[in-house]
Amino acid sequence: MTTPADVRRIDRDPELPGRLLTVERDVFVPLLRSRPDADFDAPVPACPGWTVRDALSHCGAVLTRLVEDRWERGTGSPEANARDIAERAGWPVARVVDELERGMAEAGAAIARNERGSRDGVAFGEWVHAGDVREAWGLPGAYAGDGQADALRLLAWVTAHYGLAPVHADLDGYDEPVRLGDPARTPGRYIGDAATLIRLCTGRSAAGASYELAGVGEAELNIFG
Repeated sequence: MTTPADVRRIDRDPELPGRLLTVERDVFVPLLRSRPDADFDAPVPACPGWTVRDALSHCGAVLTRLVEDRWERGTGSPEANARDIAERAGWPVARVVDELERGMAEAGAAIARNERGSRDGVAFGEWVHAGDVREAWGLPGAYAGDGQADALRLLAWVTAHYGLAPVHADLDGYDEPVRLGDPARTPGRYIGDAATLIRLCTGRSAAGASYELAGVGEAELNIFG
């Protein structure tokens, strides 16, 4: 795997979120449609208290708000998430997947129109939740796959934009290092694979993974913490 030449840039690419969503849609939605309804009741370890269906309902609801220009203050909060999930509790699984597919196809344009980039991180979060579902089903490729390089680029921009903890990451299988976080601060150092770095940056379990981290604590890397 080769890192795109601009993976370390912190300039915003307004098309990046939509591209990441589209790439993930093309592989994730067919996976969802191939599974029996009973599989959607599986618990999601990364999201305690949620089933796969709950996670997908949350994702579809957030994307629908973007597509329909109904973004509200508090979107993504525990209270809003609970309401979104409850509203979809009576939907057939196929309808939940339909909403998600539409959102992944159309939300990129809405995100790109936001000149401040304040919704760019939504695309990264959706991609991470797709990894959560794979992990819930015991499938390989969680937080990896064809979209990983774009996910890293988006993570780099989001963490720099919000001045989060800086880290210089040397990633297995990538030709170039990735720089996350505030560019004005001395970074910590990460050595390991990209999927584990993404786990650390999103509060997912990295138990059993082999990596080195110096100059920054694991908790500091969690963008949702």
